[in-house]
Amino acid sequence: MNTSNNKRRVYLVTGATGAIGKAIARLIAAHDQTEVILLGRDEKKTSRTLKEIIHQSGNPHVRAVIADLSRPSQILALANQWEGQLHVLINNASTTPRQRLETPEGIEMQFAVNVLGYFGMMMAFEQILAQSTPARVVNVASYWAGGLNLDDLEFKRRPYTNGAAYRQSKQAERMLTAVFAELWKDRSITVNACHPGDVNSKLSNDLGFGGHESPDEGARTPVWLATEAVGGNTSGKYFEHLREVSCPFMADRQTAEKLYNICLDYWTKLTNPKAK
Repeated sequence: MNTSNNKRRVYLVTGATGAIGKAIARLIAAHDQTEVILLGRDEKKTSRTLKEIIHQSGNPHVRAVIADLSRPSQILALANQWEGQLHVLINNASTTPRQRLETPEGIEMQFAVNVLGYFGMMMAFEQILAQSTPARVVNVASYWAGGLNLDDLEFKRRPYTNGAAYRQSKQAERMLTAVFAELWKDRSITVNACHPGDVNSKLSNDLGFGGHESPDEGARTPVWLATEAVGGNTSGKYFEHLREVSCPFMADRQTAEKLYNICLDYWTKLTNPKAK
């Protein structure tokens, strides 16, 4: 993926074919001097979304890449093939299957996508972001978060419900935001998390909810953090409805660092088969 025009800021949006992800990508594409990369898993769906966003935004500088974010090897391959800059990474892709599913590597699906997917994208693209500074990461989390169990992150001992696994994953995303913000504080890369709006989507339906906001309303806070000054001037914070909100999960640095180290162990083993 070649992103060679230095005048345009380059944005990568994961989960770009979903209701909120598509709105995020389209709203950013409508800004001047932007290049937007859509990351999707389904090639046909991603291609349709690409054509739709180019048509609606009038921005020809929209591209698509295909990767399954439950597969660390595909994340690493995507980063290794990347050419040019990346100024803003928006981690938005999440899943919440109603039954406990595992990846081909044997990792519980929500933990694989919602937690290790966010972690892996930040790990794999760290150097690219560092070479594109000032850069930023926006982690789309949720205000519906909690119940993290470091001893049973994959629901091997606990009964699996998709709501419990989702809430845990969103707590984890916020905690990892705090850790990466601290790790990158001297690298001109900001990392923030936010709750998007409440949108009627496949994900919310799978959780048993609807939604009272439009996709554009749901995308408002992520887009604000991705494009406005606040997202570049602040790091390690959590936002809802265009305002900073205190997050007790992010304040628990000891647990957050333990989670980071667990994720690092997963990442190392899954991307390096020789690692023990």
